[in-house]
Amino acid sequence: MSRLPLERDPMPKMKTHSGAKKRFKVTATGKVRGRHAFTSHILEKKSPKHKRQLGKAMIVSDDDAPRIKRMLGVGK
Repeated sequence: MSRLPLERDPMPKMKTHSGAKKRFKVTATGKVRGRHAFTSHILEKKSPKHKRQLGKAMIVSDDDAPRIKRMLGVGK
């Protein structure tokens, strides 16, 4: 039995960016949440308070959010 598609999509589906889906999440309100930069090395000169703050999640800036949402396939 041959498997002929009943309906053909005019274009292929967009693929989710593998790197972006590991690094970012979209909140319920539509904001993009990610990690702080400067957390991997040269930590000796940073104060404990600064390192604690860097460990918390941050909201990505409004300028970068549309690009990340497009990579994640969120929205249109």
